[in-house]
Amino acid sequence: ATLLALARNRGVVTYAQALQNIPETQVTALDNGLRVASEESNQPTCTVGVWIGVGSRYENEKNNGAGYFLEHLAFKGTKKRPGAAFEKEVESMGAHLSGYTSREQTAYYIKALSKDMPKAVELLADVVQNCALEESQVEKERGVILQELKELDSNLTDVTFDYLHATAFQGTALGRTVEGTTENIKRMTRADLVSYVDTNFKAPRMVLAAAGGVSHKELVDAAKQHFSGVPFAYKEDAVPVLPHCRFTGSEIRVRDDALPHAHIALAVEGPGWADPDNVVLLVANAIFGRYDRTFGGGKNQSSRLATLAVEHNLCHSFQTFNTSYSDTGLFGFHFVSDPLSIDDMLHCAQGEWMRLCTSTTESEVKRAKNILRNAMVAQLDGTTPVCENIGSHLLNYGRRIPLEEWDSRISAVDARMVRDVCSKYIYDKCPAIAAVGPIEQLLDYNRIRSAMYWIRF
Repeated sequence: ATLLALARNRGVVTYAQALQNIPETQVTALDNGLRVASEESNQPTCTVGVWIGVGSRYENEKNNGAGYFLEHLAFKGTKKRPGAAFEKEVESMGAHLSGYTSREQTAYYIKALSKDMPKAVELLADVVQNCALEESQVEKERGVILQELKELDSNLTDVTFDYLHATAFQGTALGRTVEGTTENIKRMTRADLVSYVDTNFKAPRMVLAAAGGVSHKELVDAAKQHFSGVPFAYKEDAVPVLPHCRFTGSEIRVRDDALPHAHIALAVEGPGWADPDNVVLLVANAIFGRYDRTFGGGKNQSSRLATLAVEHNLCHSFQTFNTSYSDTGLFGFHFVSDPLSIDDMLHCAQGEWMRLCTSTTESEVKRAKNILRNAMVAQLDGTTPVCENIGSHLLNYGRRIPLEEWDSRISAVDARMVRDVCSKYIYDKCPAIAAVGPIEQLLDYNRIRSAMYWIRF
């Protein structure tokens, strides 16, 4: 009985203890500008990855999709390790490789046993510096990507968000998709991909991050051994100065009455990564809430909009988002509804926005802050999310922001702050709208714009 009690108590950690017991993130900068960061814990596994400050925003009309194309080729072999040898070496470690490309970041990472960390660093360095980009593999992946582009069209949520970026940042790099256009993928050459790597894969724009059972000193030693060949960029060239992607209040409507449900996304311009208003807007989104018909709770959910959605059958689901970039962002909501419920759902959602600007209460803010704290602590679950958190933080903020600091920022938010910040970004602002599906009932843009403020006497 005593042993069982000890086993149970070992897993009981208070919220405050969880924040205080997080290991410190150690950061070391190499001579070529590469930053090496790690968080050491008593884990039998580790995740090691390279986060690079480059994405589709750094592409132009002609090479849009190059980063996504390169992601497909990253693990297909290097100049030192042909495709089969590379795969065999990874499988012999029992490791898992993955990567992703977004509008401002590219990441390649490996999850492996802690003892294999030096080998993981060597493999990542080989991928970043010596990717083979064989002509045969380029042609093979070209067909794979073209098939993926066809399949992406069936994911209406992703399609809607791509349209939202296209109308909100029209004519700029943020308005383009990460995957690129079919025409670009068809004509992309090996020379285009080599040029993309040579232009953007510079050491000061990279972060080698690790989490789990890793020693920071051993990680730095491995980085010095294998990443010293990454080209150094002069300070003024390390991070290219990008033109501001101006937000435009406008809309894109793609009507297709053959589809069963309508997808609607509405957003205003949000703040960039480093803006302190982000924390307040996250609290506002937690008040706004989210809903799906598969959720339990029915009309007893804490979100007022979710309660209305259940009582009046307004939608199948809705979600909020606060998508940040280096100097701008998109703050809004997305919902899926039946064709005849669009007007009612949009009316209620915009009404909830106006209520956030004018009538937010302290009890709502308290509940929302607890939701955020729960989501924040969930970041501790696993070496991969911790590693990603380290890499993205160093790229976006220049440092790893501790959870204690996030907690203090959340604690400082009150109802007045929510009302003031929401008024700053939402009230009487021109929104960007993207709509796909049977959207005949979607009101005229000017009518939607008129619901972005209240006339009160």
